[in-house]
Amino acid sequence: MTDDDPASGPVSSSRLRSLLPDLAPWRESADFRRLWVAGLITNFGSFLTFVALPVQMKVLTGSAVAVGAIGAVELVPLVVFGLYGGALADALDKRKLIVYTEAGQGVLSAGLLVNALVPHPAVWPLYAVAGLSSALGAIQRPALDSLTPRIVAHEHLPAAASLNSLRWTVGGVAGPALAGVVVAYAGLGWAYAVDLATFVVSVLMIVGLAASPAAHEAAKPSLRSIAEGARYAWSRKELLGTYAIDLGAMFLAMPLALLPFLADELDAEWSLGLMYATVPAGSLLVSLTSGWTSRIHKHGRMVVLAAACWGLAMAAAGVVHNLWLVLLFLTLGGCCDMVSGIFRAAIWNQTIPDELRGRLAGIELLSYSVGPQLGQVRAGGMAAWTSVRTSIWSGGLMCAGAVGLLALCLPRLMAYDVRTNEHALRLRSAREAMA
Repeated sequence: MTDDDPASGPVSSSRLRSLLPDLAPWRESADFRRLWVAGLITNFGSFLTFVALPVQMKVLTGSAVAVGAIGAVELVPLVVFGLYGGALADALDKRKLIVYTEAGQGVLSAGLLVNALVPHPAVWPLYAVAGLSSALGAIQRPALDSLTPRIVAHEHLPAAASLNSLRWTVGGVAGPALAGVVVAYAGLGWAYAVDLATFVVSVLMIVGLAASPAAHEAAKPSLRSIAEGARYAWSRKELLGTYAIDLGAMFLAMPLALLPFLADELDAEWSLGLMYATVPAGSLLVSLTSGWTSRIHKHGRMVVLAAACWGLAMAAAGVVHNLWLVLLFLTLGGCCDMVSGIFRAAIWNQTIPDELRGRLAGIELLSYSVGPQLGQVRAGGMAAWTSVRTSIWSGGLMCAGAVGLLALCLPRLMAYDVRTNEHALRLRSAREAMA
């Protein structure tokens, strides 16, 4: 067998390596490594609280409405502080902003721990912590997103997006599983205690990051500066397309609220946990084989194609009656969602000027956070009006149609090529000049 044989060991090994995540950002940036590990640790702790908080609310109130109200409490701070957090990220030292908000999240976890340990836990601290945690997360996320282009080489930003996605999906798959075990066998107090410990570790790691002061051209945080960021986003139709497509896909085709009812219809209540794990599992699969993404240059087309396939996968999951096919299509949907996310992040990180990066990251936060929450409302309302399956498959088809319509209305997104885009070339030249 020769080396030229497609089935030969060296060639097969090379092909395998080409699928594995590109570790260049990890190798070349100590700050990226530190931030990545700190985020992974925090993810596990945060998912403990993500599961424990509604469980405790259910125990204390016995009300599904009270549990659902947690999401409503989180929504307003997410919108308000997401935009303001973007302005803060441009105007302040990003490292300090990340450290302070991370420490604040730890204080909130400590509050939940104290409330869980008292003889008669109160309900109001759960709502207070949910709202404050949403606000701190919304302030922190633009700083995190806008820091990445500063600590990773321009050509390695798609790989960094893949690695960051891998970090989130590992937490999304393993975190809830660990949370279920801890809450069931150790109790709510232990869940909150472990979350607090992860925040302590992450703060100690993040403190070691290099300072990341505001750019000289950065505007002071204000409504005017937020409006300036919005005007810039509106002027960049390829950016506008990424926001609109993600928002539309999540609003029209996010079926998570209906999965318990779908499991009942399939007479497979035992499969609900598998259904919830399918989307993050699909995302994880793409993250683990994301080496190919660094060789793609027409990012806009990939965003459109992946978002349309997400909708079609959800539509198929709503049509088929075999449980394993449902799980397969939900997993494929997770794969498509991750592909879209990787290339959206690549467009954002490789074209947005440093002095505007935080404010645009605040807009991005809204596009990928508000959509899923509103999507649950749409899915539930349409299911009540029609049926569970109709809500799922029609939402998927509407998603695919909306994505196609947006692609026609925003040709600059379809034409985007990182090798020729004027904004990408300008930002690359600016970073090379600073090197």
